[in-house]
Amino acid sequence: MNDPGRRLPSGSEPGPDPAARPADGPTDAPAGGLTGARSSDRTRAAILRAARAHFARHGYERTTIRAVAADAAIDASMVMRYFGSKENLLDAALTIDLRLPDLTAVARDDLPQVLVRHFLDRWEGDPADDALLLLLRCAVTHEQAAERLREIFAEQVAPALGEAVDPRRAGLLSAQLLGLALTRYLLRAPGVTALTPDEVTELYAPALAAVLS
Repeated sequence: MNDPGRRLPSGSEPGPDPAARPADGPTDAPAGGLTGARSSDRTRAAILRAARAHFARHGYERTTIRAVAADAAIDASMVMRYFGSKENLLDAALTIDLRLPDLTAVARDDLPQVLVRHFLDRWEGDPADDALLLLLRCAVTHEQAAERLREIFAEQVAPALGEAVDPRRAGLLSAQLLGLALTRYLLRAPGVTALTPDEVTELYAPALAAVLS
């Protein structure tokens, strides 16, 4: 320790106190907690964007961690660090909020049009980036995705419809909406893709109404 009463030779400065130095070792984030958190969030979001694009284009089996990492411009080890496995990555990529409006406030006669229009508006914007369509594609060949699809509709659609629609009818409504997604955006059946959103609503809503009646 430097003696404050002793004069130091000219040009000398007291050395740093070793106890005041931070411990050596890697750190997950740059100095500043908020900056590190934002950087981590950006990395995670970039991985999920790349993963959704690959799962949508190639399905689960043909998607690789290396390809996702390359598109996210990071090392493959970073994908594993954030998600641990390809299955965990798929699970995170398939976290979906259907963003359903308050359907309990909608008149029963208007419910079919509101439902069809809600999903069309969601899918028509950028269907390639929609996690629900990605989930539908993966669910055809991957049980984890199929289970997640069932959970989402059971946990979000039926409660949104409220007690006015019993679970059996809610299940059939879900099946009709998924059928629309499958034929229009994944299989791209010509007779369905040729219709405008207004025409789809006009022609398809009565099918949903028949289930409700």
